[in-house]
Amino acid sequence: MNHRLGLDRSQTLLFPERLEDYIGPENPVRFLDAFVASLDLHALRFTKARCAHTGCPPYDPAMLLKLYLYGYLHRVRSSRMLEAECQRNVEVLWLTGKQTPDFKTIADFRKDNLQPLKAVARQFTLLCRKLALFGGELLAVDGSKFAAVNARDQNFNADKLQHLIARADARLAEYLQQLDTADAAEPGTATLTKTELAAKIAALQEKQDWHKELLGELDEEQKQISVTDPDTRKMPTAHGTLVGYNAQIAVDAKHKLIAAEDVTNDVNDLQQLTNVALEAKANLELTRTEVVADAGYYNASEVNRCVEHGITPFIPKSDTSANSARGLYGKSQFKYEATKDVYICPAGAELTYRFATIELDRELKYYRASHCKTCALKKPVHAEQSQPHHHAGGQRTFDGSDGGADERTAGEVQIKKDAGRTSIWNDQALVWLHPLFTQGTGEGSMRMEPHDTGL
Repeated sequence: MNHRLGLDRSQTLLFPERLEDYIGPENPVRFLDAFVASLDLHALRFTKARCAHTGCPPYDPAMLLKLYLYGYLHRVRSSRMLEAECQRNVEVLWLTGKQTPDFKTIADFRKDNLQPLKAVARQFTLLCRKLALFGGELLAVDGSKFAAVNARDQNFNADKLQHLIARADARLAEYLQQLDTADAAEPGTATLTKTELAAKIAALQEKQDWHKELLGELDEEQKQISVTDPDTRKMPTAHGTLVGYNAQIAVDAKHKLIAAEDVTNDVNDLQQLTNVALEAKANLELTRTEVVADAGYYNASEVNRCVEHGITPFIPKSDTSANSARGLYGKSQFKYEATKDVYICPAGAELTYRFATIELDRELKYYRASHCKTCALKKPVHAEQSQPHHHAGGQRTFDGSDGGADERTAGEVQIKKDAGRTSIWNDQALVWLHPLFTQGTGEGSMRMEPHDTGL
């Protein structure tokens, strides 16, 4: 018995097979083909959507869009790799009609149609809405840091520039001292000649002048400068720092589809929640929705903005109390009862409202208990026993634990949580893991960083 043999490459086929026969009826490329065919590329402002009367005929932007979307679907990002796929991938051959644009044409298509490509994403979202693929009841917001093409030594802040300038001053003083020594030294005994020292001094002064120019460009708004990619910023991660971007997405819980995305150069997530949530709300045309995010998004002003726009946020409040770090009871361990307007301390005593004041443009409400001196837990409570427990208006959690300026809203969210949303944090994990990790975790796949706190 012999092995199975394939077709002889030199054999002539009398009845050539059709390219159509290689693409099954359920193949996703058929959807890409039908979806692009349904778009009005001229209305979406794609370049060369209509041909000029003169010149060489251009590639149809519909074909290039199909190729771009195919690469997005299969995590093929390089224009050179897409060029290779056009010559060897049967699905791409079917999708493009055996056209083989070069990598420059593919790269220029993406570069020249950034806004139309965003409009295509919007059209896809509208299609998903028509097919009822979005639930709109719960959104999960999270982000990840992505490294840019900008080396760390090409990113500067004020401290780094001042250090470099000071170090240059020290090196210049050293070179000038060597120059004086070279004048007094015997010929041939100096380590560096006067010409070499003069060249080093000139190069060092030129670089120092450049650093001084960069330092002059910094201000309160621009605290960093990246030379290669000016929009990037140095950002902290769980494994150190990187120079890159902060990418944000909002995912709908029903089928784990991305409802909105944004890319910023903010180094943290404190100001990101409302913008991406509002974009998702607008994309899905919702009047009200709920959003869940991790503690990195907790910000009083962002929470208030969400509530004002009909978005109920569920965010765990970070415990930033200095007392907690010292092993004492922090503010998070004092529970607020909105109906009685009192705090309950760890010993079970009630702290009643005494007075309100304004500090640093914030309204503070002061609460105090009557029997703190005789409390058995007196030592591990606040280090400054004379200070009453106070509440900063506008800085509240939405689990009802510390009331806040809008106690009614906090109470409503508490009722919702008690009614069956206690597993909301598990919901967030499921919403995130599905769209980002089912596409693969290999190199080049679209995924969150494994160290991201949202996972």
